[in-house]
Amino acid sequence: MKALIIEDDAVLLHQLANQLSEQDYQVDTATNGEDGLYQAKEFYYDIAVVDIGLPKLSGIEIVEALRNANSKLPILILTARSSWKDKVSALRSGADDYLVKPFQPEELLARLEALLRRAGGYASSLVTQGPISLDLHSGDVQVNGTPLKLTALELKVLQHFLLNPDKVISKIALADYIYDAQTERDSNVIEVIIARLRQKLDPDNHYKPIETLRGRGYKLRGGSA
Repeated sequence: MKALIIEDDAVLLHQLANQLSEQDYQVDTATNGEDGLYQAKEFYYDIAVVDIGLPKLSGIEIVEALRNANSKLPILILTARSSWKDKVSALRSGADDYLVKPFQPEELLARLEALLRRAGGYASSLVTQGPISLDLHSGDVQVNGTPLKLTALELKVLQHFLLNPDKVISKIALADYIYDAQTERDSNVIEVIIARLRQKLDPDNHYKPIETLRGRGYKLRGGSA
């Protein structure tokens, strides 16, 4: 999963980034609202954690700007304000959930997992497409019930396909997903990963799980192997 954390408290930002990284999230960070909004608009993320009290732009303003731009990015608001009015304000701005500081790391991770499942239309941590299944919590992949070993990058790309069923995903979008904002992208790497996934998911070349749409990108097919 690729997460964006927008938080101006350096200590808390470091803690959050470490906690998510330990759970295999790829994390980008921003310390003010303007930078955070720019990153959220320009790069792909699975989820965002946004503090309300930020310099330059507030968390509420970030959420409103993203929703006005038709972004469906799942957003968890962090707030030190426990008033029900502040919570209502956050949700009405377009945030998907909120968490009041201080909080336990386990609760934050559980809420993020719930938001990701909801965004993908799944009620549990297990997501499936045809014969392919992925446990979002453990990272275990199976094809027709048989466990499959994938590299970290292969798993990221497959996960992106599974969480975006029936969508055509461009090379640029996949590069945004697997690289952080500061890393130079190489589209050839995407082609290599796609080729390896095809071989591992369908070694006999019967199912053809990943379809290429010339000039547009790739799409994970349904059906059975």
